[in-house]
Amino acid sequence: MTIRFTQYGVLVLVISLSACVQVPSIASNSANTLTPGQVTLTLKKNQTTQTEVIEKFGAPNLVTSNADGEESWTYQKHAIVSTASSTSAFATIILVGASTTTSGFEQSSRTITLIIKFKEINGVKLVSDFSSRASSF
Repeated sequence: MTIRFTQYGVLVLVISLSACVQVPSIASNSANTLTPGQVTLTLKKNQTTQTEVIEKFGAPNLVTSNADGEESWTYQKHAIVSTASSTSAFATIILVGASTTTSGFEQSSRTITLIIKFKEINGVKLVSDFSSRASSF
């Protein structure tokens, strides 16, 4: 009976320890919806209102207006993307064994700049034009 308990105890210990070995992941900011895809999906000329832009992208970084009173909003978002990876392998044949371990860390920066121009039509400020530029390095 002691042998069964020991084998069972070792099995539980191995399962417990293997569940503890994990590569930590670095979470990204999911609240940041200012991406080239979201710009294209969200902004429609002469249809999208200022309120809809604020709901989707938040407050702009810079607001300017021209002599005619038309507003331009500028958004600039910067993100650092980090990725960690780890691999491990082990093989054994009776008395000969081999083990390899590799790990890595990679970091990149992404920036997007969005400029939106508004004009007032029937008392509602609508997107009249927009342009965006994204870079990654």
